[in-house]
Amino acid sequence: MNRQLIRSYILLVAVAILLFTVPVAFTLTKQLRDDTELSVLREAKTMALLLGGDDTISCEALTEVARAYDRESPGTVQVSPGGSCAPDLPRPAADRALTRAVSGNTPTTDWGSDFIWGRHLTVTVPARGDAAVRIVYSTSDMTTRLWQIWGFRAGLAVLVLGAAAAIGAVAARRITRPLRELNSMASKFSDGDLTARSPVTGPAETRTLAHTLNQGAERLDTLVASQRIFVADASHQLRTPLTALRLSLDNIADGVDDEFVREDVEQATAEVVRMSRLVNGLLVLARAEAKVTAPEPLQLLDIVEERLAVWRPAADERGVHIALRGSADGRPTVLASPGHLDQVLDNVLSNALEVSPDGGTITVRADTGPDEVTLSVLDEGPGMTDAEKSRAFDRFWRGQGLTGRSGSGLGLSVVRQLLTDDGGTVTLRDAPGGGLWVLITLRASPRSGG
Repeated sequence: MNRQLIRSYILLVAVAILLFTVPVAFTLTKQLRDDTELSVLREAKTMALLLGGDDTISCEALTEVARAYDRESPGTVQVSPGGSCAPDLPRPAADRALTRAVSGNTPTTDWGSDFIWGRHLTVTVPARGDAAVRIVYSTSDMTTRLWQIWGFRAGLAVLVLGAAAAIGAVAARRITRPLRELNSMASKFSDGDLTARSPVTGPAETRTLAHTLNQGAERLDTLVASQRIFVADASHQLRTPLTALRLSLDNIADGVDDEFVREDVEQATAEVVRMSRLVNGLLVLARAEAKVTAPEPLQLLDIVEERLAVWRPAADERGVHIALRGSADGRPTVLASPGHLDQVLDNVLSNALEVSPDGGTITVRADTGPDEVTLSVLDEGPGMTDAEKSRAFDRFWRGQGLTGRSGSGLGLSVVRQLLTDDGGTVTLRDAPGGGLWVLITLRASPRSGG
């Protein structure tokens, strides 16, 4: 927008210069031409009077004046004698102008070109006694003067346009400053900083917009704060009775000898456990959707290695090998909210471990690109069909694989929500050797080693 305002300002100034300066330059050029023509014509008529004189003195005076004119000016005097005066001066070539002057007693002016002028101005003036005086005036000095006229105005126009560009840049930055402040607020807001506000400055329109955005941000901040309070209260209010209910069922199971009653109690206990898992998943998803933290630069491999160290004991119990590979250059830094990437890896590794066969391998690979970092988790399980992949991120959807019986159907929904909050993506693909390939894309930090 700054560039557009500056270009518009320069264009307006250029049009003003074109409308006011160019006509003045043409006027000065015409005035220079008319003054030169009048001066040469006056000199030629004076010499024609001397040429038409009857005495010797006039003829000698003509010779002296013509020679002085040749020395002092860029013109040359030519004389077609007549009567008693035949000065020792060059004779003009016989042409139509000379014929009109001698026969028709008509002076002529020839600039040599219709475009401004040629190399010479030729003025032919009749004199008494079928004589004529011709002055051939070089226009080289006029051409130099013409370049000075146009060059001065061209240089002045360049200086004016340069000043206009500088003034336009200052004016444009001043005009767009409220918009830049609004954009800065919007950027902070999109990164999760709900406390960002814009100064109410600038013209009335931007002040109104800033005031409206600040009010909306204030309301949204209040709503998110209310949601956080609700999540905290729900966590306490729901987990406590579920835990108490499970303890009660365990006590009942311990004190019952009837096999049928014990079976019913165990089934009820299993449902309570599943309900607890579902409540925990809903709370995690609610916290993810709240998005109350802003992404910050984090060392990807440090987080990956920490989570793999947590999950390796569980994998070793089943003989599953977790391998970390990749082509990441150095220690890549990504933009993510603290804790988000940990939850993403926990959900993905948990699913991969449940579907991996005993003795299988889970491969974790990090790759660095110019603007993003990809993290891949590949397992050797049964994989997913295309229809299952299209629904895998739906809430409460559970597949028919090994995780479908015990999962809550919220794990991948949480993964997608957390990554979306941080500007990343997650996709499911078929692993090259069979199984599922979870491809996670994260924004690379400007300080990233990649």
